[in-house]
Amino acid sequence: MTQLHSVTPPLWADQTQGETPRRYPVLSGHRDVDVAIVGAGITGLTAALHLKAAGLRVAVVEARRVGSGTTGTSTGNLYAPVWPRLAAIEDKHGEKMLRAVAQGRSAAIDCIQQAISTYQIRCDFKRVPFYLFSAPDVEANDEVRAETKACARAGLNPFDVPPPGFPFPATALCGVPHQAQFDPLQYVRGLAAALEGPECLIFEDSQVTATEDGEPCTVSTAAGTITARHVIKATHTPQGRYAVHTAMIPKREYAMVARVARPLPDGIYWNANNSWHYSIRPFSNEENHYVMLLGKSHKPGEQKERHVDVMQRFIRSYFDTEHIDYLWAAQNYQPADLLPYIGTSMLEKHTWFATGFAADGLVWGTLAARAISDAILGVHNDYMDLFDPQRFTPLASAKNLAKESIAVSGYMLKDHLFYGQEKALAQVGAGEGKTLKVDGEKVAAYRDEHGRLSIVSAVCPHMGCIVHWNGLEKSWDCPCHGSRFAVDGTLLEGPSQSNLATPLNKDGPDTRSR
Repeated sequence: MTQLHSVTPPLWADQTQGETPRRYPVLSGHRDVDVAIVGAGITGLTAALHLKAAGLRVAVVEARRVGSGTTGTSTGNLYAPVWPRLAAIEDKHGEKMLRAVAQGRSAAIDCIQQAISTYQIRCDFKRVPFYLFSAPDVEANDEVRAETKACARAGLNPFDVPPPGFPFPATALCGVPHQAQFDPLQYVRGLAAALEGPECLIFEDSQVTATEDGEPCTVSTAAGTITARHVIKATHTPQGRYAVHTAMIPKREYAMVARVARPLPDGIYWNANNSWHYSIRPFSNEENHYVMLLGKSHKPGEQKERHVDVMQRFIRSYFDTEHIDYLWAAQNYQPADLLPYIGTSMLEKHTWFATGFAADGLVWGTLAARAISDAILGVHNDYMDLFDPQRFTPLASAKNLAKESIAVSGYMLKDHLFYGQEKALAQVGAGEGKTLKVDGEKVAAYRDEHGRLSIVSAVCPHMGCIVHWNGLEKSWDCPCHGSRFAVDGTLLEGPSQSNLATPLNKDGPDTRSR
Protein backbone atom coordinates (compact mmCIF):
# COMPACT_ATOMS: atom_id res chain seq x y z
CA MET A 1 0.00 0.00 0.00
CA THR A 2 1.29 3.44 -0.91
CA GLN A 3 2.34 5.56 2.06
CA LEU A 4 1.01 9.12 1.89
CA HIS A 5 2.86 11.87 3.74
CA SER A 6 1.70 15.03 1.99
CA VAL A 7 -1.67 16.71 2.07
CA THR A 8 -4.02 16.74 -0.90
CA PRO A 9 -7.20 18.68 -1.70
CA PRO A 10 -10.22 17.08 0.00
CA LEU A 11 -12.04 14.24 -1.74
CA TRP A 12 -15.01 16.50 -2.45
CA ALA A 13 -12.94 18.84 -4.61
CA ASP A 14 -12.69 16.06 -7.23
CA GLN A 15 -16.40 15.22 -7.28
CA THR A 16 -17.45 17.91 -9.75
CA GLN A 17 -19.63 15.57 -11.83
CA GLY A 18 -18.09 16.97 -15.01
CA GLU A 19 -19.03 20.57 -14.24
CA THR A 20 -16.72 23.54 -13.77
CA PRO A 21 -17.48 25.17 -10.39
CA ARG A 22 -19.22 28.49 -10.78
CA ARG A 23 -17.15 31.61 -10.05
CA TYR A 24 -18.40 34.75 -8.34
CA PRO A 25 -16.97 38.27 -8.60
CA VAL A 26 -14.62 40.03 -6.21
CA LEU A 27 -16.31 42.66 -4.06
CA SER A 28 -15.48 46.15 -5.34
CA GLY A 29 -17.04 49.52 -4.74
CA HIS A 30 -19.92 49.88 -2.31
CA ARG A 31 -23.05 47.83 -1.70
CA ASP A 32 -25.97 48.44 0.66
CA VAL A 33 -28.07 45.47 1.78
CA ASP A 34 -30.19 44.34 4.70
CA VAL A 35 -27.79 41.62 5.90
CA ALA A 36 -24.10 41.09 5.13
CA ILE A 37 -22.84 37.56 5.70
CA VAL A 38 -19.13 36.85 6.09
CA GLY A 39 -18.36 33.30 4.95
CA ALA A 40 -19.84 31.17 2.16
CA GLY A 41 -19.97 27.83 3.95
CA ILE A 42 -23.01 25.93 5.17
CA THR A 43 -23.82 28.43 7.95
CA GLY A 44 -23.58 31.54 5.78
CA LEU A 45 -25.41 30.18 2.76
CA THR A 46 -28.17 28.59 4.85
CA ALA A 47 -28.71 31.94 6.56
CA ALA A 48 -28.86 33.57 3.12
CA LEU A 49 -31.46 30.98 2.10
CA HIS A 50 -33.79 31.88 4.99
CA LEU A 51 -33.27 35.63 4.79
CA LYS A 52 -33.77 35.86 1.04
CA ALA A 53 -36.94 33.76 1.34
CA ALA A 54 -38.22 36.33 3.86
CA GLY A 55 -37.67 39.15 1.35
CA LEU A 56 -34.41 40.61 2.68
CA ARG A 57 -31.51 41.71 0.48
CA VAL A 58 -28.36 39.76 1.31
CA ALA A 59 -24.67 39.90 0.41
CA VAL A 60 -22.34 36.94 1.11
CA VAL A 61 -18.59 37.68 1.20
CA GLU A 62 -16.10 34.80 1.00
CA ALA A 63 -12.32 35.11 1.43
CA ARG A 64 -11.58 32.32 -1.06
CA ARG A 65 -14.15 30.14 -2.86
CA VAL A 66 -17.64 28.98 -1.93
CA GLY A 67 -17.31 26.02 0.44
CA SER A 68 -13.50 26.15 0.54
CA GLY A 69 -13.33 26.47 4.32
CA THR A 70 -14.49 24.07 7.00
CA THR A 71 -17.57 22.92 5.07
CA GLY A 72 -15.52 21.60 2.15
CA THR A 73 -13.11 19.74 4.46
CA SER A 74 -15.78 17.99 6.55
CA THR A 75 -16.80 14.32 6.26
CA GLY A 76 -20.32 15.00 5.03
CA ASN A 77 -21.88 13.13 7.96
CA LEU A 78 -25.22 14.43 9.29
CA TYR A 79 -26.44 13.10 12.62
CA ALA A 80 -28.44 14.09 15.70
CA PRO A 81 -25.95 12.68 18.25
CA VAL A 82 -22.95 14.86 19.05
CA TRP A 83 -19.37 14.66 20.21
CA PRO A 84 -18.62 14.09 23.06
CA ARG A 85 -21.95 12.31 23.43
CA LEU A 86 -25.55 13.20 24.18
CA ALA A 87 -25.12 11.48 27.53
CA ALA A 88 -22.47 14.05 28.47
CA ILE A 89 -24.79 16.92 27.50
CA GLU A 90 -27.56 15.44 29.64
CA ASP A 91 -25.15 15.01 32.55
CA LYS A 92 -24.08 18.67 32.40
CA HIS A 93 -27.30 20.38 31.29
CA GLY A 94 -30.21 18.04 32.02
CA GLU A 95 -32.80 16.12 30.03
CA LYS A 96 -34.53 19.23 28.68
CA MET A 97 -31.32 20.30 26.93
CA LEU A 98 -30.73 16.72 25.76
CA ARG A 99 -34.09 16.71 23.99
CA ALA A 100 -33.60 20.20 22.58
CA VAL A 101 -30.23 19.27 21.06
CA ALA A 102 -31.50 16.04 19.51
CA GLN A 103 -34.70 17.62 18.16
CA GLY A 104 -32.93 20.70 16.81
CA ARG A 105 -30.24 18.72 15.05
CA SER A 106 -32.80 16.32 13.58
CA ALA A 107 -34.78 19.28 12.26
CA ALA A 108 -31.58 20.72 10.74
CA ILE A 109 -30.99 17.50 8.78
CA ASP A 110 -34.58 17.70 7.50
CA CYS A 111 -33.89 21.31 6.46
CA ILE A 112 -30.87 20.19 4.41
CA GLN A 113 -32.90 17.45 2.74
CA GLN A 114 -35.68 19.95 1.91
CA ALA A 115 -33.21 22.39 0.34
CA ILE A 116 -31.71 19.60 -1.76
CA SER A 117 -35.17 18.64 -2.99
CA THR A 118 -36.30 22.23 -3.63
CA TYR A 119 -33.22 23.26 -5.62
CA GLN A 120 -32.47 19.84 -7.13
CA ILE A 121 -28.91 19.83 -5.79
CA ARG A 122 -26.85 16.81 -6.84
CA CYS A 123 -24.81 16.00 -3.74
CA ASP A 124 -25.30 12.24 -3.13
CA PHE A 125 -27.62 12.76 -0.16
CA LYS A 126 -28.83 9.55 1.42
CA ARG A 127 -30.35 8.47 4.71
CA VAL A 128 -28.10 6.05 6.61
CA PRO A 129 -27.85 4.69 10.16
CA PHE A 130 -25.46 6.11 12.76
CA TYR A 131 -23.41 3.63 14.81
CA LEU A 132 -21.46 4.25 18.00
CA PHE A 133 -19.74 1.00 18.94
CA SER A 134 -16.93 -0.47 20.99
CA ALA A 135 -14.80 -3.58 20.84
CA PRO A 136 -13.99 -5.40 24.13
CA ASP A 137 -13.34 -2.59 26.59
CA VAL A 138 -15.26 -2.23 29.85
CA GLU A 139 -15.10 1.59 29.98
CA ALA A 140 -16.00 2.03 26.30
CA ASN A 141 -18.83 -0.50 26.54
CA ASP A 142 -20.33 1.42 29.47
CA GLU A 143 -20.04 4.67 27.50
CA VAL A 144 -21.86 3.18 24.51
CA ARG A 145 -24.66 1.77 26.68
CA ALA A 146 -25.08 5.12 28.42
CA GLU A 147 -25.37 6.80 25.01
CA THR A 148 -28.06 4.32 23.94
CA LYS A 149 -30.12 5.25 27.00
CA ALA A 150 -29.59 8.97 26.36
CA CYS A 151 -30.65 8.59 22.71
CA ALA A 152 -33.82 6.81 23.87
CA ARG A 153 -34.67 9.63 26.28
CA ALA A 154 -34.00 12.09 23.45
CA GLY A 155 -36.58 10.36 21.24
CA LEU A 156 -34.11 9.04 18.63
CA ASN A 157 -35.35 5.40 18.75
CA PRO A 158 -31.93 3.75 19.12
CA PHE A 159 -31.17 0.05 18.73
CA ASP A 160 -28.40 -1.92 20.44
CA VAL A 161 -27.96 -5.04 18.28
CA PRO A 162 -25.48 -4.89 15.37
CA PRO A 163 -27.18 -5.53 12.02
CA PRO A 164 -26.15 -8.55 9.92
CA GLY A 165 -22.84 -7.93 8.21
CA PHE A 166 -21.70 -5.22 10.63
CA PRO A 167 -18.10 -4.64 9.46
CA PHE A 168 -16.38 -4.15 12.83
CA PRO A 169 -16.06 -6.15 16.05
CA ALA A 170 -18.63 -4.74 18.48
CA THR A 171 -19.41 -5.80 22.04
CA ALA A 172 -21.67 -2.77 22.60
CA LEU A 173 -23.56 -0.71 20.04
CA CYS A 174 -25.77 2.38 19.90
CA GLY A 175 -27.47 2.59 16.53
CA VAL A 176 -29.62 5.55 15.47
CA PRO A 177 -31.73 5.19 12.31
CA HIS A 178 -32.53 7.81 9.65
CA GLN A 179 -29.38 9.92 9.84
CA ALA A 180 -27.70 11.07 6.62
CA GLN A 181 -24.60 11.59 4.47
CA PHE A 182 -23.87 13.83 1.50
CA ASP A 183 -21.17 15.67 -0.42
CA PRO A 184 -20.94 18.94 1.55
CA LEU A 185 -19.04 20.88 -1.10
CA GLN A 186 -21.52 20.12 -3.87
CA TYR A 187 -24.34 21.00 -1.48
CA VAL A 188 -23.13 24.53 -0.71
CA ARG A 189 -22.14 25.12 -4.33
CA GLY A 190 -25.67 24.16 -5.27
CA LEU A 191 -27.12 26.50 -2.67
CA ALA A 192 -24.97 29.37 -3.90
CA ALA A 193 -25.98 28.82 -7.53
CA ALA A 194 -29.66 28.73 -6.57
CA LEU A 195 -29.49 31.83 -4.37
CA GLU A 196 -27.26 34.17 -6.39
CA GLY A 197 -29.10 37.09 -7.98
CA PRO A 198 -30.12 40.71 -7.37
CA GLU A 199 -31.46 39.87 -3.88
CA CYS A 200 -28.52 37.67 -2.90
CA LEU A 201 -25.11 38.91 -4.00
CA ILE A 202 -22.18 36.51 -3.63
CA PHE A 203 -18.54 37.59 -3.71
CA GLU A 204 -15.43 35.39 -3.73
CA ASP A 205 -11.71 36.12 -3.22
CA SER A 206 -12.77 38.99 -0.97
CA GLN A 207 -11.13 38.71 2.44
CA VAL A 208 -12.87 40.84 5.05
CA THR A 209 -10.38 43.12 6.77
CA ALA A 210 -12.73 44.84 9.22
CA THR A 211 -16.30 44.87 10.46
CA GLU A 212 -17.98 47.62 12.44
CA ASP A 213 -21.13 47.15 14.46
CA GLY A 214 -23.54 50.07 14.28
CA GLU A 215 -26.53 51.56 12.54
CA PRO A 216 -25.64 50.69 9.86
CA CYS A 217 -22.95 48.03 10.22
CA THR A 218 -19.98 48.10 7.87
CA VAL A 219 -18.01 45.25 6.28
CA SER A 220 -14.74 46.19 4.57
CA THR A 221 -12.44 44.37 2.16
CA ALA A 222 -9.38 45.61 0.27
CA ALA A 223 -11.48 46.73 -2.70
CA GLY A 224 -14.97 47.35 -1.38
CA THR A 225 -17.41 47.95 1.46
CA ILE A 226 -20.89 46.81 2.39
CA THR A 227 -23.29 48.58 4.72
CA ALA A 228 -26.10 46.56 6.28
CA ARG A 229 -28.56 46.56 9.14
CA HIS A 230 -27.06 43.27 10.37
CA VAL A 231 -23.83 41.31 9.93
CA ILE A 232 -23.49 37.54 10.37
CA LYS A 233 -19.98 36.20 10.95
CA ALA A 234 -20.31 32.69 9.54
CA THR A 235 -16.60 31.90 9.59
CA HIS A 236 -16.62 28.89 11.95
CA THR A 237 -14.99 31.06 14.61
CA PRO A 238 -15.71 34.80 14.58
CA GLN A 239 -12.94 37.02 13.31
CA GLY A 240 -11.89 39.65 15.81
CA ARG A 241 -11.55 39.40 19.59
CA TYR A 242 -14.44 37.81 21.47
CA ALA A 243 -14.81 36.31 24.93
CA VAL A 244 -15.83 32.99 23.39
CA HIS A 245 -12.30 32.55 22.03
CA THR A 246 -11.12 31.93 25.58
CA ALA A 247 -13.94 29.42 26.13
CA MET A 248 -13.06 27.15 23.20
CA ILE A 249 -10.29 24.69 22.46
CA PRO A 250 -9.16 24.66 18.80
CA LYS A 251 -8.40 21.22 17.37
CA ARG A 252 -7.14 19.90 14.04
CA GLU A 253 -8.08 16.44 12.83
CA TYR A 254 -6.84 14.41 9.89
CA ALA A 255 -9.06 12.97 7.18
CA MET A 256 -7.67 10.07 5.17
CA VAL A 257 -9.46 8.48 2.22
CA ALA A 258 -8.45 5.06 0.94
CA ARG A 259 -9.58 3.42 -2.27
CA VAL A 260 -10.86 -0.06 -1.35
CA ALA A 261 -11.77 -3.18 -3.31
CA ARG A 262 -15.20 -3.67 -1.69
CA PRO A 263 -17.67 -1.04 -0.47
CA LEU A 264 -18.31 -0.59 3.24
CA PRO A 265 -22.03 -0.92 4.13
CA ASP A 266 -23.84 2.41 4.33
CA GLY A 267 -23.53 4.10 7.70
CA ILE A 268 -21.77 6.56 9.96
CA TYR A 269 -19.37 4.61 12.16
CA TRP A 270 -17.94 6.02 15.41
CA ASN A 271 -15.71 3.91 17.61
CA ALA A 272 -15.61 4.63 21.35
CA ASN A 273 -12.39 2.76 22.19
CA ASN A 274 -9.46 4.93 23.27
CA SER A 275 -7.17 3.04 20.90
CA TRP A 276 -9.36 4.01 17.92
CA HIS A 277 -11.55 7.07 18.40
CA TYR A 278 -12.11 7.28 14.66
CA SER A 279 -15.09 8.37 12.60
CA ILE A 280 -15.45 6.15 9.53
CA ARG A 281 -17.73 6.43 6.51
CA PRO A 282 -17.98 4.95 3.01
CA PHE A 283 -18.19 6.84 -0.24
CA SER A 284 -18.55 5.55 -3.80
CA ASN A 285 -18.59 7.22 -7.18
CA GLU A 286 -18.84 5.77 -10.68
CA GLU A 287 -15.19 4.67 -10.68
CA ASN A 288 -14.23 3.63 -7.15
CA HIS A 289 -15.21 2.70 -3.63
CA TYR A 290 -13.62 4.61 -0.74
CA VAL A 291 -13.36 4.54 3.03
CA MET A 292 -12.92 7.87 4.84
CA LEU A 293 -11.21 7.92 8.22
CA LEU A 294 -11.26 10.98 10.50
CA GLY A 295 -9.43 11.32 13.81
CA LYS A 296 -6.16 11.89 15.70
CA SER A 297 -6.99 15.42 16.84
CA HIS A 298 -4.43 17.81 18.32
CA LYS A 299 -4.03 21.52 18.94
CA PRO A 300 -2.93 23.70 16.02
CA GLY A 301 0.80 24.25 16.03
CA GLU A 302 1.67 20.82 17.41
CA GLN A 303 3.78 18.53 15.22
CA LYS A 304 1.80 15.30 14.78
CA GLU A 305 2.91 13.87 11.44
CA ARG A 306 3.26 10.47 13.12
CA HIS A 307 -0.54 10.35 13.34
CA VAL A 308 -0.63 9.87 9.59
CA ASP A 309 1.39 6.66 9.90
CA VAL A 310 -0.94 5.37 12.63
CA MET A 311 -4.00 6.04 10.49
CA GLN A 312 -2.44 4.30 7.48
CA ARG A 313 -1.70 1.22 9.57
CA PHE A 314 -5.30 1.18 10.80
CA ILE A 315 -6.71 1.35 7.28
CA ARG A 316 -4.38 -1.40 6.11
CA SER A 317 -5.41 -3.63 9.04
CA TYR A 318 -9.17 -3.33 8.59
CA PHE A 319 -9.75 -2.78 4.87
CA ASP A 320 -8.69 -4.35 1.58
CA THR A 321 -6.91 -1.14 0.59
CA GLU A 322 -5.82 -0.49 -2.98
CA HIS A 323 -4.42 3.02 -2.58
CA ILE A 324 -4.62 6.02 -0.27
CA ASP A 325 -5.81 8.86 -2.48
CA TYR A 326 -6.52 11.77 -0.15
CA LEU A 327 -5.17 13.27 3.07
CA TRP A 328 -6.16 16.61 4.54
CA ALA A 329 -6.77 18.25 7.90
CA ALA A 330 -9.80 20.10 9.22
CA GLN A 331 -10.17 22.43 12.19
CA ASN A 332 -12.88 22.64 14.81
CA TYR A 333 -13.51 24.57 18.01
CA GLN A 334 -14.66 22.65 21.07
CA PRO A 335 -16.85 24.65 23.48
CA ALA A 336 -16.14 24.60 27.19
CA ASP A 337 -19.63 23.42 28.21
CA LEU A 338 -20.27 21.17 25.16
CA LEU A 339 -22.80 23.56 23.55
CA PRO A 340 -22.28 25.96 20.62
CA TYR A 341 -22.32 29.74 20.90
CA ILE A 342 -24.99 31.36 18.71
CA GLY A 343 -25.96 35.02 18.97
CA THR A 344 -24.32 38.37 19.69
CA SER A 345 -21.56 39.53 22.02
CA MET A 346 -22.10 41.82 24.97
CA LEU A 347 -20.67 44.82 23.09
CA GLU A 348 -22.46 44.34 19.76
CA LYS A 349 -26.15 44.62 18.91
CA HIS A 350 -26.31 43.89 15.19
CA THR A 351 -23.35 41.55 14.60
CA TRP A 352 -24.15 37.86 14.96
CA PHE A 353 -21.91 34.82 15.04
CA ALA A 354 -22.04 31.06 15.47
CA THR A 355 -19.13 28.98 16.73
CA GLY A 356 -18.14 26.16 19.07
CA PHE A 357 -19.49 23.41 16.82
CA ALA A 358 -16.73 20.90 17.72
CA ALA A 359 -16.69 18.24 14.97
CA ASP A 360 -20.45 18.53 14.33
CA GLY A 361 -20.52 21.74 12.30
CA LEU A 362 -22.62 20.78 9.29
CA VAL A 363 -25.70 20.22 11.42
CA TRP A 364 -24.94 22.88 14.03
CA GLY A 365 -24.26 25.39 11.26
CA THR A 366 -27.63 24.68 9.67
CA LEU A 367 -29.40 25.04 13.01
CA ALA A 368 -27.48 28.24 13.83
CA ALA A 369 -28.33 29.80 10.46
CA ARG A 370 -32.05 29.33 11.08
CA ALA A 371 -31.81 30.62 14.67
CA ILE A 372 -29.91 33.79 13.69
CA SER A 373 -32.19 34.41 10.71
CA ASP A 374 -35.24 34.15 12.97
CA ALA A 375 -33.69 36.63 15.42
CA ILE A 376 -33.01 39.13 12.62
CA LEU A 377 -36.57 38.70 11.35
CA GLY A 378 -38.04 39.18 14.83
CA VAL A 379 -39.22 35.57 15.13
CA HIS A 380 -38.72 33.86 18.49
CA ASN A 381 -36.36 30.90 18.39
CA ASP A 382 -35.68 28.91 21.56
CA TYR A 383 -32.15 28.07 20.47
CA MET A 384 -31.06 31.71 20.69
CA ASP A 385 -31.68 31.51 24.44
CA LEU A 386 -30.20 28.03 24.89
CA PHE A 387 -26.98 28.79 23.00
CA ASP A 388 -26.52 32.48 23.86
CA PRO A 389 -22.78 33.35 23.71
CA GLN A 390 -23.24 35.55 26.77
CA ARG A 391 -24.31 32.61 28.93
CA PHE A 392 -22.17 31.70 31.92
CA THR A 393 -22.02 28.04 32.93
CA PRO A 394 -19.22 27.85 35.50
CA LEU A 395 -19.87 24.30 36.66
CA ALA A 396 -20.24 22.88 33.15
CA SER A 397 -17.27 24.85 31.81
CA ALA A 398 -14.82 24.90 34.70
CA LYS A 399 -12.79 21.80 33.91
CA ASN A 400 -12.31 22.56 30.20
CA LEU A 401 -11.68 26.27 30.79
CA ALA A 402 -9.01 25.54 33.41
CA LYS A 403 -7.32 23.05 31.10
CA GLU A 404 -7.34 25.49 28.18
CA SER A 405 -6.15 28.46 30.26
CA ILE A 406 -3.17 26.47 31.51
CA ALA A 407 -2.33 25.36 27.95
CA VAL A 408 -2.53 28.87 26.47
CA SER A 409 -0.52 30.35 29.35
CA GLY A 410 2.09 27.65 28.82
CA TYR A 411 2.46 28.51 25.14
CA MET A 412 2.79 32.22 25.87
CA LEU A 413 5.38 31.70 28.62
CA LYS A 414 7.43 29.28 26.57
CA ASP A 415 7.31 31.34 23.41
CA HIS A 416 7.74 34.83 24.85
CA LEU A 417 9.82 34.42 28.00
CA PHE A 418 11.93 31.42 27.07
CA TYR A 419 12.07 31.90 23.35
CA GLY A 420 15.58 30.55 22.81
CA GLN A 421 18.78 31.84 21.38
CA GLU A 422 19.26 33.77 18.16
CA LYS A 423 19.69 31.50 15.14
CA ALA A 424 21.01 32.19 11.69
CA LEU A 425 18.58 32.07 8.77
CA ALA A 426 21.05 29.74 7.08
CA GLN A 427 19.89 27.04 9.50
CA VAL A 428 16.52 26.84 7.77
CA GLY A 429 16.73 23.92 5.34
CA ALA A 430 14.78 23.36 2.13
CA GLY A 431 11.13 22.59 2.89
CA GLU A 432 11.56 23.65 6.53
CA GLY A 433 9.99 26.33 8.66
CA LYS A 434 11.45 27.69 11.88
CA THR A 435 10.67 30.45 14.36
CA LEU A 436 13.79 32.51 15.07
CA LYS A 437 15.03 35.71 16.63
CA VAL A 438 16.53 38.04 14.04
CA ASP A 439 17.69 41.49 15.10
CA GLY A 440 15.55 41.21 18.22
CA GLU A 441 12.39 40.29 16.33
CA LYS A 442 10.52 37.00 16.52
CA VAL A 443 10.18 35.85 12.92
CA ALA A 444 8.76 32.83 11.10
CA ALA A 445 11.11 31.72 8.30
CA TYR A 446 10.37 29.17 5.58
CA ARG A 447 12.66 28.04 2.77
CA ASP A 448 11.03 26.36 -0.22
CA GLU A 449 12.47 23.48 -2.24
CA HIS A 450 14.16 25.96 -4.59
CA GLY A 451 15.99 27.73 -1.77
CA ARG A 452 13.80 30.86 -1.68
CA LEU A 453 13.29 32.22 1.82
CA SER A 454 10.02 33.72 3.09
CA ILE A 455 10.15 35.66 6.35
CA VAL A 456 7.14 36.99 8.26
CA SER A 457 6.49 38.01 11.83
CA ALA A 458 6.00 35.05 14.17
CA VAL A 459 3.53 37.01 16.31
CA CYS A 460 -0.11 36.13 15.65
CA PRO A 461 -2.00 39.41 15.13
CA HIS A 462 -5.07 38.06 16.93
CA MET A 463 -3.83 38.08 20.54
CA GLY A 464 -0.04 38.01 20.35
CA CYS A 465 0.82 34.31 20.62
CA ILE A 466 3.75 32.89 18.66
CA VAL A 467 2.88 30.76 15.63
CA HIS A 468 4.30 27.25 15.25
CA TRP A 469 5.39 25.48 12.07
CA ASN A 470 3.03 22.85 10.66
CA GLY A 471 5.32 20.71 8.53
CA LEU A 472 2.59 18.48 7.08
CA GLU A 473 0.40 21.31 5.77
CA LYS A 474 3.21 23.85 5.25
CA SER A 475 1.55 26.55 7.35
CA TRP A 476 2.11 28.71 10.42
CA ASP A 477 -0.44 27.75 13.11
CA CYS A 478 -1.29 29.59 16.32
CA PRO A 479 -1.72 27.15 19.22
CA CYS A 480 -3.68 29.61 21.37
CA HIS A 481 -6.87 30.31 19.41
CA GLY A 482 -6.38 28.51 16.10
CA SER A 483 -5.49 31.16 13.51
CA ARG A 484 -3.50 29.70 10.61
CA PHE A 485 -1.34 31.41 7.98
CA ALA A 486 0.34 30.47 4.70
CA VAL A 487 4.13 30.58 4.43
CA ASP A 488 3.93 34.13 3.06
CA GLY A 489 1.83 35.20 6.06
CA THR A 490 -1.57 35.18 4.30
CA LEU A 491 -4.43 34.36 6.67
CA LEU A 492 -5.89 30.89 6.00
CA GLU A 493 -8.45 30.58 8.80
CA GLY A 494 -9.20 31.44 12.40
CA PRO A 495 -10.16 34.50 14.43
CA SER A 496 -7.38 36.78 13.17
CA GLN A 497 -8.54 39.55 10.86
CA SER A 498 -5.15 40.21 9.30
CA ASN A 499 -2.12 38.47 7.83
CA LEU A 500 1.15 37.93 9.64
CA ALA A 501 3.12 41.16 9.45
CA THR A 502 6.28 41.66 7.43
CA PRO A 503 9.16 42.11 9.91
CA LEU A 504 10.86 45.45 10.21
CA ASN A 505 13.78 45.61 7.82
CA LYS A 506 16.33 48.23 8.61
CA ASP A 507 18.12 47.63 5.29
CA GLY A 508 15.16 48.73 3.20
CA PRO A 509 13.75 45.92 1.02
CA ASP A 510 10.77 43.84 2.08
CA THR A 511 11.86 40.53 3.60
CA ARG A 512 8.49 38.81 3.27
CA SER A 513 9.81 36.78 0.32
CA ARG A 514 13.44 36.81 -0.70
